[in-house]
Amino acid sequence: MDTESTIQITQSPLPPSKKMFAKKNIYYIPLFLIILLIGLLHSYTPGEQVFLHETYRRLSYFPIIVGAVLFGVRGGMIMALTTSLAFIPHLHIFHEMDHEFYLSELTEIILYFIAGLVVGVIAARESRLRVKYQDLSEQLDKSYKRLHEETKLLIEVEEQLRASQKLSALGQLSASLAHEIKNPLASIRGTAEIFLDEFPKEHPKHEFAQILIKETTRLANTVDEVLRFSRKQTPTTAHKEPVQDILGRVTTLLDHKFRRKQITIHPEIDNDAAQLAIDSDRMTQVFINLLLNGIQAMGQHGHIHIRAEIKDATLRMEFQDDGPGVPPELQKTLFTPFVSNQANGTGLGLAISSKIMESFLGTLRYETSAEGGACFIVELPL
Repeated sequence: MDTESTIQITQSPLPPSKKMFAKKNIYYIPLFLIILLIGLLHSYTPGEQVFLHETYRRLSYFPIIVGAVLFGVRGGMIMALTTSLAFIPHLHIFHEMDHEFYLSELTEIILYFIAGLVVGVIAARESRLRVKYQDLSEQLDKSYKRLHEETKLLIEVEEQLRASQKLSALGQLSASLAHEIKNPLASIRGTAEIFLDEFPKEHPKHEFAQILIKETTRLANTVDEVLRFSRKQTPTTAHKEPVQDILGRVTTLLDHKFRRKQITIHPEIDNDAAQLAIDSDRMTQVFINLLLNGIQAMGQHGHIHIRAEIKDATLRMEFQDDGPGVPPELQKTLFTPFVSNQANGTGLGLAISSKIMESFLGTLRYETSAEGGACFIVELPL
């Protein structure tokens, strides 16, 4: 064994049982002092005071029993031996007096050892049972924790399985119905556009034609979102643009929505992050979904902070708004399909964005900002 391993063993902490035993050793001192005091009382008490000597003799059992309870058989035997040695002056007094009780007093030493042995055996058995039950309790506690962790893991696996089954059913359903839905929608939209051309703006039916086009467009977009979510997302490197250019194009597309609610955008883009080229089409969709989520959640005169930096070979972006944030009961299901906090939301925007980030081995997560609003964090490994 080398020097280093020897030092480690020497400095290793004592187990709880040895620490407890070391604390108990301090009780030897008062027990020895009690035995010494009883021996002195025997020595300086006249032999005629039989009542006092009988009292001292009975008090001698006290340190024996306490020692046996604290230290088991060994403690009981040590205390019995020490008591017997302290009992010698008492025997000497009775021997000189040739008292008829000398022999009966002499047998008291045997009773001391018997008392120490019996109590020590009982105490040792009780101590072993206590240690056994303590070990059993620790094992049960470990088993409970392991069972709790396994149950939690099982619940997570079941949730993933249900989500996978839902996506599988969604994919089959969307593949079979997309063609049947989109073709009639295209015909309806074409008819509505003909009506819109035939009815001038001052015509009372012009507004209904506009509503028809708007609603068919919204329905077609919903079908497209379902299709995009049900398909397998695969990252592409065909079209890459700098982060700054993608954000500029996205904010331009959503400018009318920002102006409608008078929302101010505060970009804080690090120079390295601004020039980093990332997938254009996919990340544009992610940024649009996150900004739309903030627009829908906020009221008038809101603020959205967009921060971007490169840290530990990872592009980290934050989309933080000063809206009401997401209620705690919805945060766990925030990226679950068809779960939305908006009255007219499909519940697919964040789910699609999360799936896109997973396809790039990145993450999309939610945090509540210090001001109480929503903060979506995008982390894309380089």
